[in-house]
Order: sequence, then C-alpha cells, then structure tokens
Amino acid sequence: MANSAPASVWRNPIHFLAFGLGSGAAPKAPGTFGTLAAVPIFIWLLQGLSTTEYLVMLVATSLVGIYLCGKTSKDMGVHDHSGIVWDEFVGYWITMFLAPAGWVYIVLGFVLFRLFDILKPWPISWVDKHVHGGFGIMFDDILAGLMSFVVLQALVHFVF
Repeated sequence: MANSAPASVWRNPIHFLAFGLGSGAAPKAPGTFGTLAAVPIFIWLLQGLSTTEYLVMLVATSLVGIYLCGKTSKDMGVHDHSGIVWDEFVGYWITMFLAPAGWVYIVLGFVLFRLFDILKPWPISWVDKHVHGGFGIMFDDILAGLMSFVVLQALVHFVF
C-alpha cells in the first residue's frame, strides 16, 4: 500500500516533525525512510553526547514524540498513519545508545531496528494492536528499539 501524505505535513510544524522532517512522506516503506533519516541526526548531533545527555535526549524525544504522534494522528483521523515516523527516529536512537563508533554499528543498528519494527515479535505486536494514541504509536517502537539495543550490545560484547 502506497503512503499518502497529507498536504499538512508541509504546512504544519507538528505534522512535519511527526512525519520525520518529511521522510515519512516517502511513497513506499516510510518507516525505513524515517529510520534512514534518523541516521545522519545520530551521526552529526547525538553520537558525541555523554551517557547522561543521551539518556535525557531519549526521554525528551520520547515524550515529545507522544505528543507529536498523538496530535498528528488525531488531526488526520488515522491511528498510526504509516507516514508518522518520529517513533522510528526514537526507536533507532534507542538502538544506538552506548553503541561504539563506526559504520558497522550504525548499519547493524539500522538493520536490527528495522527487523524488530517490521517483524514485531511479542510484546511489540501486542502493544501495536492494543495500546492506542500517541503513547501506543511511540511505545511499540520504543520496545523495538530496546530489543535492538539488547541484541546490538550482545553482539558488541560477545562477537565483535
């Protein structure tokens, strides 16, 4: 199914942010494009943060995301429109918490997060179906990010 982004994405700053700076307007695979758009932000702005600063950023972007995603979803009259990808931004950034520097980890984090976000193993699938509003939109991707984080950290410590 092709993504149909409303014109408000380009006019309304809340919708623009919820649509991942416009990346969620991609006609196909908006979640993947949203995650791709989160990568340069991670590299340029987040990778150098201290552990405390990074945790504060994750909490802040998650809370802001609950508002952005909930408001945009309500305005559009569609729960979790496929173009709403702020949750993918935060999920990827959670995946990358404490990740070593380097392209291997950036790509591996991207692949792991997309796998968990697409496959939605339990409890992600349960949250996706039963928790609604801005919190529900964010929480399934927060869980996917946490699961990806655990796998990435296990690979870093036991494989690489």
